[in-house]
Amino acid sequence: MKTLIALGGNAIQRKGEEGSVENQWKNIRKAVSIISEAIKNNSLVITHGNGPQVGYIAAALQESNLGNIVTLDIADAMTQGWIGYMLQHCFHSLNKNAITIPTRVAVLKNDPAFSRPTKFVGKYYSKEEAEVLSKTFGWVFKQDPRGGYRRVVPSPMPIDILEIDIIKKLLEEKYIVIAVGGGGIPVVKENGKYSPVEAVIDKDLASSLLARKINADRFIILTDVNGVALNYGKENEEWIEKIRVKELRELYNKKMFPEGSMGPKVLSAIKFVESTRKYAVIGNLDDAVNVIEGNSGTMVIP
Repeated sequence: MKTLIALGGNAIQRKGEEGSVENQWKNIRKAVSIISEAIKNNSLVITHGNGPQVGYIAAALQESNLGNIVTLDIADAMTQGWIGYMLQHCFHSLNKNAITIPTRVAVLKNDPAFSRPTKFVGKYYSKEEAEVLSKTFGWVFKQDPRGGYRRVVPSPMPIDILEIDIIKKLLEEKYIVIAVGGGGIPVVKENGKYSPVEAVIDKDLASSLLARKINADRFIILTDVNGVALNYGKENEEWIEKIRVKELRELYNKKMFPEGSMGPKVLSAIKFVESTRKYAVIGNLDDAVNVIEGNSGTMVIP
């Protein structure tokens, strides 16, 4: 069975943690251990988020007056190496062959997302801190549904994966492949050539595209909540255990899921299931074994 697992940012840094190297290693070792327990002899592709890390890189360089030496696409590439290396090392410590592929993902130059930033990056700020940073650097901030204010950047829709052939080849050779980290490095095609562009592609949407291109048998999104809920965080909150893709598409079209958090995860699952007629699951990393086995989280079925 061919499986694609999309790891959320909590696999690297838990909310409230300072993001120290020690905490990152602890979290990634735990995630890799859980995944290795659940998937033993199956073909496996791992993708991961980079929202906090890419935001830290951009903020640290900007605040030190070095912001002009790194664009968002380069920061995306840096985080692919950073997090991919840590995941790869932890898999190797369990005697599993893993390899990281810095991955370019094509987007459309005229994607409306470039004029309407929605992707959260970096750390959480108070409203007052966000206002100061916005005036100082021209950054756009929005309130994160999970609390606090975070910078938002353009998040165009992924349309192609440039390194797909090598990813397929490595899967055939029984490697665990770590790819499209942070949604991939965004590029646009002009006059037959690809050029980098300032954006951060949503990791789950890029993962869904990759899952379809490798013909995955299942698509698993591991995050920091127990699944998909209607009216999340409200008194009438209702968790969904299993749902047909047609019903979920109707709820998504009614804008029942926040654009900056659960919305892309839901759309990613919808796109995979509609295209492949296979299933997707969205669930909590801390209960990953049960999520991967389909006994926890929200299962989206044909």
